[in-house]
Amino acid sequence: MLGFVARRLALLVPILLGLSVLLFLWVRALPGGPAEALLGERATPEAVARVKKLYGLDRPWYEQYLTWVGNVFRGDLGVSSRTQHPVVEELLRTFPATVELALVAMVFAVGAGVPLGYLAARRHGTWIDHVSVAGSLFGITIPVFFLGYMLKFVFAEKLGLLPTDGRQDPLLDAGHPTGFYVLDGLVTGNMEAFGDALAHLVLPGVALGTIPLAIVVRITRASVLDVLHEDYVRTAEAKGLAPATIRGRHVLRNALLPVVTVVGLQVGLLLGGAVLTETVFAFPGFGKFMADSIVARDYAVLQGFILFTAVIFVLVNLLVDVAYGLIDPRVRVT
Repeated sequence: MLGFVARRLALLVPILLGLSVLLFLWVRALPGGPAEALLGERATPEAVARVKKLYGLDRPWYEQYLTWVGNVFRGDLGVSSRTQHPVVEELLRTFPATVELALVAMVFAVGAGVPLGYLAARRHGTWIDHVSVAGSLFGITIPVFFLGYMLKFVFAEKLGLLPTDGRQDPLLDAGHPTGFYVLDGLVTGNMEAFGDALAHLVLPGVALGTIPLAIVVRITRASVLDVLHEDYVRTAEAKGLAPATIRGRHVLRNALLPVVTVVGLQVGLLLGGAVLTETVFAFPGFGKFMADSIVARDYAVLQGFILFTAVIFVLVNLLVDVAYGLIDPRVRVT
């Protein structure tokens, strides 16, 4: 297992180098440019030339690429042409918000999806199964932004139970040493800030987790139905093993492999940026900042954030592969 992990980490370098070339060329192929976006109506040819020279955009693309890659290996992702702050600082500022939001969404999706999918499979053909399938279909098809606005209207505006937007009440006197507001509340001992940060995560977390929840329900149901008809399950039942042992050791454990794959992919997607959810709830996260940078044609932010997203995807997939061997000893990673 350790050798497999080492090989996958070694492969990360050529994969990211190849991606960096494609990313660099794609960003340069976008219409317009950061100079025109920065200058707006003042984008005269002379002003554009000055801005391009300032940011090194007047040099050949391969020189720009080599300079950028060299800086990346030193931990320098450049400076945002929109905010004038280093991209690393913007990444450290926005990514913790998206991590918290993605974790809440996945806890909601997995915590509710696996039991619902298992129950639907065990009650196959009953009303419970039909309701679960219909509900999962509804969860996949409903637009995230529409669900977000509905949640805000019902639980925030009408019932007044939860906050409507942001990460925390600005009137609270709370410190943020780590950037993870929930963790910061625990670290600083400010339980009011801890509770407020959690409350701000509920509505966007539910909205963001609805689609993964529907997918997990359907995958769990299908996987459990397949396992229930396996010979080893019927043998365990014939031997008179306790139902709890059969459900946990023989059915659910063997049915979790496809679920783990789906969860891993969904985690990577969520950490890549939940643009619609963060926009609806004015959540200052990774996805919203990258979407704003696309509009502004901020090359440095796009290159740095997309490259970072690729690293997240590779690491999450590595964790999924490792989890296979932990869940099912029959799986051997080679």
